[in-house]
Amino acid sequence: MVQGHKGMIAVTVTASVLILTGCGGGGGGNTAKTSFTDSPSGALSAWGFDNADDVGTSRLDYAEKQLSDVDIKIDQTAFDAQKFTTRVASGNVPDIVQMDRQFVGTYAAQGLIQPLDECFAAHSVEPDDQYYESVIDDVEWDDKVWGVPQFYQPPAIILNKRVMDAAGVTSDQIDTSKPDVLLDAIGKMYKESGGNPSVIGFDSVGVNQAGLWMLGFDGELMDDDGVPALDSPENAKALDFLKQLFDAQGGYAKYKSFTDSFDVFGDANPYVADQVGAQVNAQWYVNVLSPYVDQIQIEAVPFRNVDGEPFTVASGQSFVIPAGAKNADAACAWALELTSQDAWMAAGEARAKTIAEKPGAINTGLFTGSPKADQAIRDKFVTESGNAGFDQTIATFYDVVGEGESYGASAAGQEIQTELKNAVTSALLGDKTSEEALADAQKAAMRAYDKVVK
Repeated sequence: MVQGHKGMIAVTVTASVLILTGCGGGGGGNTAKTSFTDSPSGALSAWGFDNADDVGTSRLDYAEKQLSDVDIKIDQTAFDAQKFTTRVASGNVPDIVQMDRQFVGTYAAQGLIQPLDECFAAHSVEPDDQYYESVIDDVEWDDKVWGVPQFYQPPAIILNKRVMDAAGVTSDQIDTSKPDVLLDAIGKMYKESGGNPSVIGFDSVGVNQAGLWMLGFDGELMDDDGVPALDSPENAKALDFLKQLFDAQGGYAKYKSFTDSFDVFGDANPYVADQVGAQVNAQWYVNVLSPYVDQIQIEAVPFRNVDGEPFTVASGQSFVIPAGAKNADAACAWALELTSQDAWMAAGEARAKTIAEKPGAINTGLFTGSPKADQAIRDKFVTESGNAGFDQTIATFYDVVGEGESYGASAAGQEIQTELKNAVTSALLGDKTSEEALADAQKAAMRAYDKVVK
């Protein structure tokens, strides 16, 4: 999905899909040598661009105009991991694919995609200048860059000031670096009805955002070489604290039942319905809330690490060129045009036009993966909305985007995420201790890692 916002929710797959090909790693040694130029031509086939919105279509139009000698054909179906590995194995591959960045290290290690350092060099693009460091770290493996990044959705904490004010809780008490302060605030906001939650004081989104919590506690999901590191003591401390948060609010099972009923994208979303006092959210959720500006009272604070510093993690998508692509040269040029400064400004213009056609709509900006593009779009298009709370929330996400860290890239990247979620769920339900759950997750992740690299 070229667009963003709702489309930025990460693709998840089963563990077995991610290790379907057991071909050896070593930097994707079975990829063919590709010569990249600054003047591509010929037919280009692309895959993974479903439901492009104004941000996506404007960039597609821009890139097409820049590449007049390239005939672009797009398969507008969603990326599918099993289909991808099958197509690469059969040799029937598109020239370029859009996928979540968590897949990139795995496919690089399996030799299913091509390194792109020479692609960047052919177009005089320096990745470290073009993109946030954390975003490049997502797609760097074995000292090579394997993807062209796009979008960066930093999580922060969106506050429901109405619930907080009623409970006598202030913004500075929603501080993830001060467990006792946060637990006290939760106790004041949390409510039950019939023994079940009716207001969640603080929604940590502890399963889907487990990596944020663990890195924030000085843990890691993998080491610098991409080897799984789920069983680190710091990860266990983070998971123990998450369990405290859930246990203080009815326990994970009741929390899950309650939050599964949320109208997340609708007219009765948890901020309209006052079902949460504060919640960890990615930046795109501000767009979901903006139509309800007159019905809600929000602000935001950053997630803070154990040292009390603002902290966030990178997430988003990337373009990759499969091994065996017939026109890798055009694929490289197209991906770089889609993520260029001019393409993002075209997207900013398109988004501003769309917003102007909706009375009262708020421009929350675009978070592109490129700091220069982010700042240029903010300077030109993000103006005061007339609602101080929304403006403060938008500013908070801009403040934290530069503080991000990467989960890292690994031959078992998506497997690590899958096993982490399984471990967190097991510990929160009380089926295992944090140490036991993470130890089991580490063993499973290592099996996947070893299958690829040995």
